[in-house]
Amino acid sequence: MDASMEKPLSLKKLADQVIVITGASSGIGLATARMAAARGARLVLAARNEHALKILANELKNNGSSAIWVRADVGREEDVKHIAATAIKTFGGFDTWVNNAGVSIFGEAMDVSIEDMKRMYDTNFWGAVYGTRLAVQHYKSRGVPGAVINIGSLFGDRGTVIQSTYASSKFALHGFTESIRMELEKEHAPVSITLVHPGRIDTPYNEHARSYLKKQPAHYMSMIYPPQAVAEAILFAAEHPKRDMYVGSQAKMVAVLGRFLPRFMDKLMELTMYRTQHSDRPSKSKADSALYHPGYGLHERGTNKGWMRRNSYYVKMSKYPLASAAIAAFVGAALWAAVSAKQKD
Repeated sequence: MDASMEKPLSLKKLADQVIVITGASSGIGLATARMAAARGARLVLAARNEHALKILANELKNNGSSAIWVRADVGREEDVKHIAATAIKTFGGFDTWVNNAGVSIFGEAMDVSIEDMKRMYDTNFWGAVYGTRLAVQHYKSRGVPGAVINIGSLFGDRGTVIQSTYASSKFALHGFTESIRMELEKEHAPVSITLVHPGRIDTPYNEHARSYLKKQPAHYMSMIYPPQAVAEAILFAAEHPKRDMYVGSQAKMVAVLGRFLPRFMDKLMELTMYRTQHSDRPSKSKADSALYHPGYGLHERGTNKGWMRRNSYYVKMSKYPLASAAIAAFVGAALWAAVSAKQKD
């Protein structure tokens, strides 16, 4: 069949879906679970924090939703297989797999131990690879389209200082996601692959990170988006095949400027990112991080300080691109008309 004649994949409505969410015990995963449950989806909640998962599953069940939990470390392939097996045993399968689990390290690349780097890659990169492969196999075997949604980062599009090891893990995830998307498209597999590019998000991500800094990691003195904005992008992609979803114009701007003005962005990052990735309080010890053991759960928000946005208008525009383009064209035409009229006067 001519590629131009192919029909787009048709994904189920959320109310008819079973959704697997890794990293579901806090932050973006927690916000996504609650939002998906409110829209009728059945959920498979996975994370290392068993206590938080139990409380969350009971919360959603008490609100009339169907949810199960699976204690899993996505850095272990056997644990990820257990998530899939539990979803299939309980619900007969799943329709969307969200690779959300992630952890960061704050420290310059030459200071971070190789052991810590490898452990972070186990979660951020290999965990998503394991989940993606299992989900693709499931959708292909049943012949019904499904979605894989990988949570990347603005630092997966553009490197940064201090979180250099985190950025490299997200670069790896972005590259894997783009590559497998093309391979699956070539073979006409019934799989939608979406990469979500969050900007700076107000979650406990910084509190869970392993820190090599003297001061506590945090988003500081910058534009910060709520985790619900990422959840909105994830759930839209669960119903509508999308290549990319950027959360915040901030994330899109960093990607575009990083590509077309790389040296400018080098200098901008050097100027701003050393002082906007930590707070004024002393840093927690390395042992208090969630790199090797579960962090605290059931918190959607973190301890970040800055310009807190209520949502992401960029996400909302991405959901309705034709309407957004029409509005932009109308506004542009109106401005042009106003300028032309003034010039005539």
